[in-house]
Amino acid sequence: MTMTKLYIKNMVCDRCIMVVQNEICKVGIGIKDIQLGEVTLEKELSDEERLVLDARLTELGFVLIDNKKSRIIEKIKNIIIHYIHYGANDTKSNLSNILSTELHHDYSYLSNLFSEEEGTTIEKYSIAQRIEKVKELLVYDELSLSEIAYRLNYSSLGYLSNQFKKVTGVTPSRFKQIKENKRKPLDKV
Repeated sequence: MTMTKLYIKNMVCDRCIMVVQNEICKVGIGIKDIQLGEVTLEKELSDEERLVLDARLTELGFVLIDNKKSRIIEKIKNIIIHYIHYGANDTKSNLSNILSTELHHDYSYLSNLFSEEEGTTIEKYSIAQRIEKVKELLVYDELSLSEIAYRLNYSSLGYLSNQFKKVTGVTPSRFKQIKENKRKPLDKV
């Protein structure tokens, strides 16, 4: 039995996995494995099935990715999102080592490719994701800023506050006081 791997842009959370899985099942295709940005199907897609699936996913904000560079970029984003937002933070590993190991490429290649294709650096993208996680935790109001700094592996509370202000234009405490929602969806960061 032949299997097909699909690469899908904008799959950034468990809910995205659920939605994509549901849409693929509606088309009548079996799934062997599904994870952020990647689906292994039980069989090859016909051209018609691919068109139908592509249209359904596009309607929901997802994009089927065909070229190798775009797949690598999407994998980089998914690893960073998983690392920051879903508790995969390992204080003993740095992001460049994780990316190199998981993607089997030298970090300088990944970094240059990401910058060239996205117009920003992996570091800036990672910082933007960390700040979104800080915003989320501030909105939930369950942890102190010190606990948030510790949870997200910031070296100090001061460093977190400075980086937060640099990215958002306001301090974390001011952000908490602002009642309007200033968070961004992860695929828009």
